[in-house]
Amino acid sequence: MNDNDISDQGITTVTQIGDTDKRIVEVLQEYGCVRRFSEGDWISQEGTPREWFAVLLSGELELLYGRYGDPRRVGLLGPGAMVFEGFLMDDQNPHRLSTQAVVAGQLLVLDTVAKERLQQERADFWNDLILRVAMRLRARLRETTARMVEHGEPDFAIGTTRMERDSLGVREIPADAYYGVQTLRAMENFPISGQHLNHYGNLCTGLAMVKKAAAQANHELGVLEADKAEAIAAACDEIIQGKLRRHFVLDMIQGGAGTSTNMNANEVIANRALELLGHQRGDYTQLHPLDHVNLSQSTNDAYPTSVKIAVLLTVQQALNSLGELSSALKAKSDEFSDVLKMGRTENQDAVPMTLGQEFGAYAGMVASARRALEHATLEMHRINMGATAIGTGLNSPAGYARLVTDKLTIISGLPLSLADDLVEATQDSGAFAYLSGAMKRVAIQVSKICNDLRWLSSGPRAGLNEINLPPMQPGSSIMPGKVNPVVPEMVNQVCYQIIGFDATIGIAAEASELELNMAEPIMAYDLLQGMTILNNALIVLTNRCVRGITANRDVCQGYVQRSIGLVTALNPVLGYERSSLVAKEALKTGGSVYDLVIAKGWLSQEQLDELLEPSRMTSPMQPRT
Repeated sequence: MNDNDISDQGITTVTQIGDTDKRIVEVLQEYGCVRRFSEGDWISQEGTPREWFAVLLSGELELLYGRYGDPRRVGLLGPGAMVFEGFLMDDQNPHRLSTQAVVAGQLLVLDTVAKERLQQERADFWNDLILRVAMRLRARLRETTARMVEHGEPDFAIGTTRMERDSLGVREIPADAYYGVQTLRAMENFPISGQHLNHYGNLCTGLAMVKKAAAQANHELGVLEADKAEAIAAACDEIIQGKLRRHFVLDMIQGGAGTSTNMNANEVIANRALELLGHQRGDYTQLHPLDHVNLSQSTNDAYPTSVKIAVLLTVQQALNSLGELSSALKAKSDEFSDVLKMGRTENQDAVPMTLGQEFGAYAGMVASARRALEHATLEMHRINMGATAIGTGLNSPAGYARLVTDKLTIISGLPLSLADDLVEATQDSGAFAYLSGAMKRVAIQVSKICNDLRWLSSGPRAGLNEINLPPMQPGSSIMPGKVNPVVPEMVNQVCYQIIGFDATIGIAAEASELELNMAEPIMAYDLLQGMTILNNALIVLTNRCVRGITANRDVCQGYVQRSIGLVTALNPVLGYERSSLVAKEALKTGGSVYDLVIAKGWLSQEQLDELLEPSRMTSPMQPRT
């Protein structure tokens, strides 16, 4: 939401709706202001500070939980709803949920200053408002508890098991597990990273979308009965909604080119579908993980397609966060447009510029990286569903590849397309490498910005000290008063990891041999993990660092006046000989160019200050003589 979009006009009349009534709105209107927002705007993001309270006057807001690659809607707010009530109670904890606009509208906002005025001037109203907030929070807690009970998964008694058989024999499976015997074996074979499929909700969603599309296509082509197709689709819908994900238990790193992941999905979906049909989990004579859920598929088309969907869903969050960072940097560029400072090349004084130009360059850099990342996603829309094992489509009915792609496009909402050559698409991992390269570019450019922020804020007494980063935590266990640039440092490390991921993905993409790439799981892990930590780091960088940066104007101005580089800007006025003379004298004596020019009578202080105006110093036009 743009904080500059503030107006005192057009406040919607609220009678008795949601959490508030007409009286509350009328009183708050005297103290607050109206902020407009557009569809898709982020009103708050999980983990950011609470800075104001509001009443939703018009529009709709959705509450999202889980920024770690898989935000899920947990609530919807309509006109009259209170937003960020914890701010009124001095809750110092950051936001636990993200809030995004579904429909454009307006908020009546009460910030810290307005809140303090209201407390002092209208104590009676303030007490009523806090009581209303407490009552509403209690009601929401009741609603949440009821919803958890209503939608909770059925459980079996602890310690009970069921028996399942595969080609290697019979194994005991926990009775409450929706996964089956093949998943159990893979759990035993691959205890590697501790990062499980259910840590990446978008991958669970991608798998469910693929299986739902396959069931629909198979039924339409007459190879799957209607009741089975409907049960499979219903089970998939539950997974897409966020249920059953704790049963996606496998490690992300595994052998078999993703076969274990595919089987984990097949078994979870089959067992939930069995329940929906009135059967027991594990009764595969009624509905089978392979014969029905995996019908017309191979891991070699279902798995990479699921990964591509998961990556596309995850990358969208990173694109949004990049846009937020670019906007925050642009806002700082505007704020610092009149702050003259020294530019530096090779860590040496160069020529004057404004701090605004420096931050404007950062904003442009992030916007450029965002465009590159968005362009790289285009390759990920080309899928190989219907290829089955190696691209020949063996064991799938005629017309299946095109139909399942159409179904999946509708289910996912993504502009997917069927690859022209399914044999090529099944063995080629170039799209993963291309997207990884774009992600690395983002990491490189964001890390460069963080390097600069750490240098520009260094000190405060023995460094550059041109800007102040918001202090986030004490910086030392031995040095009192020390505050470190912890947010840029964290982002730097995230970027290093992503650069390393790109090396791994490049090697893994090259590892494709003959008709299949066995290393797709490590590419999936690195892409999803990389995009997730990048998105989270961008959110923290924007909200816990960039938005709170301030300029040390006097320090910046002092560097300009003392810098030898100033003579470059004065050269058109003083001439080369006098400029060289004053530069040498400044170096020899330690004096400032500014003071020496005035002392020699070459320019008055008024003339020199006029020449040092930011608009003159940083424009391509030479100063007037």
